[in-house]
Amino acid sequence: MAATFPLQVVSIDGPEFEGEVQSITLRSIHGDVAILARHMDYCTAIGMGTAKIVLADGTERMAACIGGMLTMLDGKCRVLPQTWEFSEDIDLDRAESARKRAEERLANSSLDKESKVRAEAKLYRAMVRIGTASGK
Repeated sequence: MAATFPLQVVSIDGPEFEGEVQSITLRSIHGDVAILARHMDYCTAIGMGTAKIVLADGTERMAACIGGMLTMLDGKCRVLPQTWEFSEDIDLDRAESARKRAEERLANSSLDKESKVRAEAKLYRAMVRIGTASGK
């Protein structure tokens, strides 16, 4: 059996996951990062993408993970995301609607720079949720 370590995920909505895992892979602001047992102490800001947790028994779980921080200190990993949504909990119809609304907003050529940036972020969030829910 592969080595494991304790992982705790707590979003602004409360505890999302706590348990022993073989690994967690997610998008940091510098690119994808994978944490395994015995990883050195580490801290990074989280970007926007799909996180993958490999549980102690080898089962994989995917989640849309947006923003926040990851720390690995003294063999314990903590993820404090702004948004964490396991793939099985994502409402695909709602995510598709959000994508369409963002695309329609971006098609408006009279958007100011700030509105365009917000619409692009909403589109990217929707695409992360859709990709996570569909396993891509």
